[in-house]
Amino acid sequence: MFNMMTKIKFRDFFLTLIGGFSLQVANAQSDSGAVDKGKFTFNGYVDVNYYKNLNNPMSGRNDGISGAARAFDKTENMFGLGLVQGKMTYTYKNSTVVADMVFGPHADLGNYGNAVSFATFYPWPNAANVGVAGNGSSVTSTSLAIKQAYITHAFSDKFSITAGQFGTHVGYEVIDAPLNFHYSLSNLFNNGPFYHIGLKAEYAVSSKVGLMAGIVNGWDNLYDNNSFKTAIAQVKILPSDKLAFYVNYLGGNDDVSKDSNGVVRYNQKDATPSFKQLIDLVVNYQITDKFYFGFNGVMGALTQQGADMKNWGGAAVYLNYAFSDMFTLGGRADYFDNTAGVMYIGNTQVHSFTVTGKINLADGHLMFKPEVRMDIYGNNQFCGSDGVYNKNSQITVGAAAIYKF
Repeated sequence: MFNMMTKIKFRDFFLTLIGGFSLQVANAQSDSGAVDKGKFTFNGYVDVNYYKNLNNPMSGRNDGISGAARAFDKTENMFGLGLVQGKMTYTYKNSTVVADMVFGPHADLGNYGNAVSFATFYPWPNAANVGVAGNGSSVTSTSLAIKQAYITHAFSDKFSITAGQFGTHVGYEVIDAPLNFHYSLSNLFNNGPFYHIGLKAEYAVSSKVGLMAGIVNGWDNLYDNNSFKTAIAQVKILPSDKLAFYVNYLGGNDDVSKDSNGVVRYNQKDATPSFKQLIDLVVNYQITDKFYFGFNGVMGALTQQGADMKNWGGAAVYLNYAFSDMFTLGGRADYFDNTAGVMYIGNTQVHSFTVTGKINLADGHLMFKPEVRMDIYGNNQFCGSDGVYNKNSQITVGAAAIYKF
């Protein structure tokens, strides 16, 4: 029978979980009186935004004719909900489990690839239904998505293994709005990858050098689209507490398998032999207490049997200056070349320039980010008020509010 103290502990646990605070969870006490403790934390964020497109597009969209010109800030002249994140972490001794759940329109976008992959892995008997909305092809919705769900075990202070679905190691920016300086995301981020599911191992060579290697299903696929796997790797170098270098790799056969009728099927052996890979460099440099420099560069290649190699790539530069604890101003210039048509934005190249202000309120829990961005494409991607796609550039002006807890 529960005594009063036990009831209080259970009540405090659920109140803490709902309220989003950290909690030390104590396991049952042994006969010897020793107590084993685990640590449970719950945190997350909520973000909302508004953007006005100076082209006044009839489509009401910022993402252009390809539908992929912008990652999350796709709509214009309307208030938008981004994500509601709830991240739960439990650590017991050397093991950690993370369940990172997100709600809202950006949840589906952040889980790009899940819907198509599900139809591939569990195809309907009638091939015409595969991938058709309303025919069971989607595993996510704007209500809920799993952003991350993984288990990590540290075998020593230097070596650990992680299994599950985790955010990609590639790139400078991440899905989590509070962790990016700019609210709108770069073209490098927009062209993926976003996440992986698989297994990775990390080893700390020293306090200044770290290694990671693993094997995953593919690029933004919860369910693999063929019988091959993709390799991931990272080398981390920390010359000082103000300077960090990350060299990232991703490569494997990501081609879609099809049966003799041309219908996508999982684990077929007749997929076109191909190899898709990229190498990515990220630099973080806090030059002074107020001035920050960041860099991201990527080079990718796709080789397919009977075809010439196709390349894509780009670079982004970040400069931020903190005028005070309350206000920081930052700029980003990024370039992405996809003229070979391998990635998502179509056969084109794009230059983007973004200026963002960051205003910290409520001791940094609330961030307000006014932003101006210009996108210039190598072809006509955008429409005006007449609905004709005859513009190669657009300027958007907007702001986002982000509350983290």
